Amino acid sequence: MKSASPVKILALAFLCLASSGIAMAQSYPAKPIRFVIGPAPDVLARLVGQKLTEAWGQQVVVDQRPGAGGILAAEIVAKAPADGYTWLLSTGAYTTLVGLYPKLPFDFVRDFAPVSLLATIPFLLVAHPSLPAKSVQELLKLARARPGQINYASGGTGTTSHLAGEMFKNMTKINIVHVPYKSVPASLVGLISGEAQLTFAIMQAGYPHVTSGKLRALAVTAGKRSPSAPDIPTVAESGVPGYEFISWNAVHVPAATPKAVIKKVQAELIKVLALPDVKERMFSLGMEVAGSTPEQLGALVKSDIAKWGKVIKDAGVRVD
Repeated sequence: MKSASPVKILALAFLCLASSGIAMAQSYPAKPIRFVIGPAPDVLARLVGQKLTEAWGQQVVVDQRPGAGGILAAEIVAKAPADGYTWLLSTGAYTTLVGLYPKLPFDFVRDFAPVSLLATIPFLLVAHPSLPAKSVQELLKLARARPGQINYASGGTGTTSHLAGEMFKNMTKINIVHVPYKSVPASLVGLISGEAQLTFAIMQAGYPHVTSGKLRALAVTAGKRSPSAPDIPTVAESGVPGYEFISWNAVHVPAATPKAVIKKVQAELIKVLALPDVKERMFSLGMEVAGSTPEQLGALVKSDIAKWGKVIKDAGVRVD
């Protein structure tokens, strides 16, 4: 009897894998799902998790692991079984880690499979009211007249608020001084108290202080104005063309998770994001609903890794 060729054996193996993945998706989920998050606020994960629990009849358990700036959370998911029952609440901050840490315990592109974006979140360039600048153009004029005399706070070296400031410095050719704090809340306290003069704050953290009058908003960092604060211009339209960045939240799973399972999860996430009460809650948090295909999320990750890698290299950012 003639034996099967290696090509046929390989084809049969792929067919078996595809069939097992489809079978797994048909019965999915058959047990609780572990939704791992790093240092990001857990409100979005819990909101989505609750809706999925109601839809599927299986609990989505939020597991917060904030250690090492999100590295611990990602490592847990990267090493989990690729069966669709362990998710990572990924954020734009993960794309900065590649340039900051040359020896990460995972490769964010190789070891994870993208599922869907959940939300995009713009940052605000905010100033202490004592700073005599009410717009980006006034800030640039002031900074050029006082090189090295204006500072900006961040949540720490290598954080998104730090890199946003470095990108702003590089694109505007101004000299402002970075003041790293131990956390984002601490940097906002420092700004409100007058220790610092500027910061790039995520919308849901900074905007309440703008509406209360404790801080002044100069611009939003997204490519378009935020529906949450439509009167605030973008940095780009304020005279820094090309300046754009947003934070984002998404779902990633271990890389070898069957595509049929990923497709099922993605479809359910899109349904949840379309619910009126979910949209309303996200809007109140300064988030914009942003469901996507896995391919769109994968392209965003690669683009952000390249962008932040250049910012980190150009600014010579190093973390200890």
